[in-house]
Amino acid sequence: MILYLHGFRSSPQSFKARLLGERLRELGRGNEYVCPQLPASPRQAIELAQQLIKGVPPQELTLIGSSLGGFYATWLAEQTGCRAVLLNPAVKPPRDLERYVGVTTAYHSDEPFEFKHEYIAELQALAVSATTRPQRYFLIAATGDEVLDWREMTAHYPSARQHVIEGSDHGLSDFADYMDDVLAFCGIAGGGSQ
Repeated sequence: MILYLHGFRSSPQSFKARLLGERLRELGRGNEYVCPQLPASPRQAIELAQQLIKGVPPQELTLIGSSLGGFYATWLAEQTGCRAVLLNPAVKPPRDLERYVGVTTAYHSDEPFEFKHEYIAELQALAVSATTRPQRYFLIAATGDEVLDWREMTAHYPSARQHVIEGSDHGLSDFADYMDDVLAFCGIAGGGSQ
């Protein structure tokens, strides 16, 4: 099973989430891919993810987390022992998201998106100061990320497999170039080489 966790104010309609779903369907593995709409509350987002992966053996599960979803994927991987792919992951969201407290809209719709002040404490409760078993992690970080600092990402996952992209952007608009490596890390035949 692959569980994709989207980023802050994002959705299953994100470019990377849709691209992965399409590729897995092409490979006949679409039924193994899950990408839910995550609630704004970090605690509720984690609870939803835990429900979705309940009963899945760690060796049969890979989490793919983008931005804030990478922060969630790290916490879940530490709890379950599964693999995690981190795409420009948020490393310090309690610090970074403080300024977004309030009501805005979601990226892929005009739906209101409320990020409450108490969510900062929920994020703090999910912080992982150091990962264990770094071979379970695959970090893809872009030097051109205009939202998060790629150097913080590489420092947070020091012994993990890392691919630092020169340039690109926070959304990894060139994600198609790296998707087969991601799927190979997930153990999906037909993905590229490891």
